[in-house]
Amino acid sequence: MADKPQTRSQYRNSQAKQPETKKPTGKGKRITGNVVKVIFFTALFLAFAGIAGGATAFYSYAKEAPKLTDSKLRDPLSSKILDKNGDVYAEIGKERREYIEYKDIPKQLENAVLSTEDSRFYEHNGMDPIRLASAAVGNITGGFGSQGASTLTQQIIKMSYLDYTNKTLDRKAQEAWMAVQLEQKYSKHELLEIYINKVYLSDGIHGMETAAEHYYGKKLKDLNLAQTALIAGMPQSPNRFNPFENPDLAKKRRDIVLTLMYNNDKISKSEMEAAQSVAITDGLVDEATRKQKTYAYDTYVDQVIDEIGDKYNPFTDGLTIYTALDPDAQKYTEKMLNTNEVINYPDAKFQAGVVIMDTETGRVQALGGGRETAGTKKISRGLNRATDIKRQPGSTMKPILGYAPAIEYLDWSTAHIFNDAPYQYSSGQELRNYDSGYLGEISMRHALYSSRNIPAVKASKEVGYDRARDFANNLGLNYKEVYESTVIGSGEASPIQMAGAYGAFGNGGVYNKPHTVTKILLSDGETEVNMEPESVVAMKASTAYMISDMLKDVLTKGTGTRANIPGWNIAAKTGTTNYDESVRIKNGIPSDGTPDSWFVGYSPRYTVSIWTGYDEPNKYYLSPSETRIAAYMFKATMEHLVSGEKNPDFKKPSNVNEIPIIIGSNPITRAASGASGGNISYELFLDGTIPTRSAAEKKTETKTDEKTDAEKEAERKAAEEKEKKEKEKSEADKQKEQQEAERKATEEAERTALQAPAGLNGSYNAANKTISASWASNGPGVTYDVSVNGQTQNYGVTSITVSGGSPGSSVVIMVVPVKDGKRGSPATTTITIPPDQTQQDTPATDGTGTDGTQNNTTPPPAN
Repeated sequence: MADKPQTRSQYRNSQAKQPETKKPTGKGKRITGNVVKVIFFTALFLAFAGIAGGATAFYSYAKEAPKLTDSKLRDPLSSKILDKNGDVYAEIGKERREYIEYKDIPKQLENAVLSTEDSRFYEHNGMDPIRLASAAVGNITGGFGSQGASTLTQQIIKMSYLDYTNKTLDRKAQEAWMAVQLEQKYSKHELLEIYINKVYLSDGIHGMETAAEHYYGKKLKDLNLAQTALIAGMPQSPNRFNPFENPDLAKKRRDIVLTLMYNNDKISKSEMEAAQSVAITDGLVDEATRKQKTYAYDTYVDQVIDEIGDKYNPFTDGLTIYTALDPDAQKYTEKMLNTNEVINYPDAKFQAGVVIMDTETGRVQALGGGRETAGTKKISRGLNRATDIKRQPGSTMKPILGYAPAIEYLDWSTAHIFNDAPYQYSSGQELRNYDSGYLGEISMRHALYSSRNIPAVKASKEVGYDRARDFANNLGLNYKEVYESTVIGSGEASPIQMAGAYGAFGNGGVYNKPHTVTKILLSDGETEVNMEPESVVAMKASTAYMISDMLKDVLTKGTGTRANIPGWNIAAKTGTTNYDESVRIKNGIPSDGTPDSWFVGYSPRYTVSIWTGYDEPNKYYLSPSETRIAAYMFKATMEHLVSGEKNPDFKKPSNVNEIPIIIGSNPITRAASGASGGNISYELFLDGTIPTRSAAEKKTETKTDEKTDAEKEAERKAAEEKEKKEKEKSEADKQKEQQEAERKATEEAERTALQAPAGLNGSYNAANKTISASWASNGPGVTYDVSVNGQTQNYGVTSITVSGGSPGSSVVIMVVPVKDGKRGSPATTTITIPPDQTQQDTPATDGTGTDGTQNNTTPPPAN
């Protein structure tokens, strides 16, 4: 029980009656008093010093704060991505943001946001002392930075000016100072408007109006309470609370928002409970609808974002990003992958990765990250099979680890002899060719174009696996070790890596890392950042040329004949892989099943790298016929790229000599001068390595006045041979003339197809108030972009009827032929509608417009 309270006099009397105990002396009293005084004044001094020091530090930090600007607060710093022509094809940030003014913000959303983020928003001046005190207690118990005290105003500052991941004292001081300034410059309604339009809400979405459209396909004003609460709660951790990716976490966060709204008297308990009982998936749009909202060429854009990496943030830094994208090549790649118009794919799960690269510069002009079908759904920022996958490259590795290093370091010729005979790995296991057979003594050229395993391994072993590894790594591959099996493709690589490596062969031995971004212009509009990788001399020009010359034969008489484009200078290599026997048996895969099929090739202008297979190779496999699809894809792609272009050849260095040799000769023997026939092969030798042994020319003494029977027979055969050659030349000339005629006919057909449509005329029907126009056909395969007073629509017919037009007005109709994505010359005509609308079938006032120049109409530029 507590003592009874005492008055001051009662307390003194009670103390006087206490027995006396150890009274301090006078000197002791003075010492005690002095100590107390020292402690008191020291504490007081430290308090003032602390306040002064804190104020000084605060001022020091605050004066370094950025200046407030309206543009950073209100305008998203989106980044534009440009193609190789300088045209914008994607804009990251701005295109994912729809601005909403305060007057249009639903009160329900305002209540949800303020209940969650800043319930005293309308009471403080940028800093909330009550919230600050609560956070201070949390930080003492949980460590500095463990609990936030940020008001909604401070959050705007962090999103607009400061590094929100930095929780140092200087950043906090700047944030507080700027928040107070911000409150003085803008009204509360303006600040709330800025916040709601600025916050990030996952999936590249900025702003709550855009989020409502993205997640629910609605405007904010049309969301119900549960949906509004979900949107309002996402800014704390947008990706964690994304309802598409993490529905359970999203529901927990939504329900917390609803509880806070109830605690702040913004909704009733019954409203809270009803909204909390709604399924989190209720009203969410389906994936197909979401995919329609993604930016164009998403696979390519994903790679652009990856290449920029940690250097800049394209979603916020306001960059102008220049890329190597070729829109025509990208469209064709996507068409080839996602339809059966170019390739007839076996099933929906069949996958592919495609890279189209400029051979000379390494600039990636198009990417195919995979097939998007019902069985293989792909979303933005998902798996990019052109750049992300690591699969065994098979025989495409033989030139890189076998033959090119042998030419580079050992000066071998393309005629170097290998004995394609039984051979064992160093482990003692038998190394086999793909056909389990042997060809005996064959040249390097023959070994490469027929894709023999044993000669490739022998070449790499002779060079040394360490040197072979270093050679490959100079071409953008990342091998720590190279073994016998690596030479024939047991390592890993991506299509973009293989494009880079093969591109160096076509570029005279100079390696350029494959890249999409060429340069970046910063938001100041002046600072340019060069993003082109530095070129590396990866091999001698002679090595590159000799490999390219041999790889040409892959297409004409080797394993890649299905991809041959007659007459074009293209080099390529096929590659298939095998299953480990235990894996094959375990998964019930037949002996001829294949997990991967590659086709990598190049011309002096383009390099194309293609991988095909399945994402689950132990579950699905390629049949022998399906391994050919990569070759068909390569041919279709390369034909599309080179169409209409010149046909340059690989440049032969001066130290490379082309010498006719007798096939099968060992030692290598030069053919006699002027010799020809099926036993002669033209091979490449470096200076100083040309064979000295040559076939002896048989010489026979003859009488000056009499020819021997042998001479007569020789003359007869020579005459027959001459006649045969002249006949072949005549047939070749005829064939060439026929090809030239066909080419000209094709060009004429193309020219005619894209001429301005002839016979364009139009009329107005007053009875039903419609306008009609018709024109002559430009031929098969042509469609028409028809513009009526600036409104354009594409038609596959040669006549249209549209309604509209007011009395006395004029209607301009322009018709542009379109074929294979190319636009031709326009034809125009103008139809004048009579003021009284009584005249029917009024003809065009200026006749037909077949040359695209009538009515002073300027033709649009062709694509």
